[in-house]
Amino acid sequence: MSKSLIYHAFGLRGYDYRATRFENGKRVLVITQRRESYCCSACGSGEVYSQGQIPRRFRTLPIGRKPVEIAFAVPRVRCLSCGLTRQVKIGFAEGSRHHTKQFERYALELARITTTQAAAHHLNVSWDTIRDIEKRYLKKKFSQPKLKHVKRIAIDEIAVRKGHRYLTVVMDLDSGRIIFVGKTRKSKALAPFWKRLKASHAQVEAVATDMSAAYIEAVTKHLPNAALVFDRFHIVKLFNDKLTELRRELYREATDMLQKEVLKGTRWLILKNWENLDEERNERERLEEALSLNHTLATAYYLKDELRQLWEQSTKKRAGRFLDDWCRRAHGSGIRILVQLANTLQGHKTGILAWYDHPISTGPLEGVNNKIKTLKRIAYGYRNEEYFELKILALHCSQYALVG
Repeated sequence: MSKSLIYHAFGLRGYDYRATRFENGKRVLVITQRRESYCCSACGSGEVYSQGQIPRRFRTLPIGRKPVEIAFAVPRVRCLSCGLTRQVKIGFAEGSRHHTKQFERYALELARITTTQAAAHHLNVSWDTIRDIEKRYLKKKFSQPKLKHVKRIAIDEIAVRKGHRYLTVVMDLDSGRIIFVGKTRKSKALAPFWKRLKASHAQVEAVATDMSAAYIEAVTKHLPNAALVFDRFHIVKLFNDKLTELRRELYREATDMLQKEVLKGTRWLILKNWENLDEERNERERLEEALSLNHTLATAYYLKDELRQLWEQSTKKRAGRFLDDWCRRAHGSGIRILVQLANTLQGHKTGILAWYDHPISTGPLEGVNNKIKTLKRIAYGYRNEEYFELKILALHCSQYALVG
């Protein structure tokens, strides 16, 4: 086997090929290192003398389906400069690992386009070996995202396991990258992120989040100069939750069986926008019938439909007047749930109208949350939480179908 082949195919630079052996279905390449190239792995000095050798084996790229190993007696030297006795540095492998850098790169390429199980089977190694290689790579490249140029961010939580197990996720809205993953949904989960953000001297202009008191307090404390923008999606979702609660109350209070039957069949209809109702299924007629039978439900539904216009005003000033007028009508309706919602919107008016200065939302982050759930589902869950968080941080680089 030529020197150029072992250099280009296996990345063995500065070593001499000696022989090829076949052992138990494996191809073993025997290499040696020239004496004049010995140097201290601690200080780099070439003033060393030999202290024996330590035989080692390294897995490298397979040839076809046949595994290939490199047999190398690692020289052990004593340095005259620093006085230490060490093994010489191995150029084709890292530290005490039992595979080469070429093998790691090949395993990473396989992990991107197939499952961990399939990659391990192809390379004839354990599942944990492939997972450890990928974890080290992800940790090196993605564990500390750069925050210096971050301007606009979104913060939200995602449920990842039964039993109220959540992660707090932060996204850079300009690049689409996940820049932080917290282990809980509490405000203290963001403490490491605030520390790194301060050290990076990033000038964050706006933060999109829901109306959670914990997030409001955290953003106000750590980013006092940033605009806090309350997400449109969460406001509409809050209204939908209130509307669902109202329908349940009306169903329980109804005494007419016909009214009960109509209310029971409109659970999802009242959550849909009018233009999204399916005419072929007579959804508009059914909804109109339900609203005609219950004035309270009709008032709440029409106010919900009007609230969508809050984000369609021509100026921020007009949007403020629209919100004030909407809240007055909600209070005037006398419906408890609408009054509560109006109070909530008035209390968060500044953050809601901030959308006109910074038209951002957590929408992109919601899309990534769906990818995270798909990632977890395809992998049938992750035993290692750190590895799962690293996969999330690297999600923006995925170019293939999500695989576990």
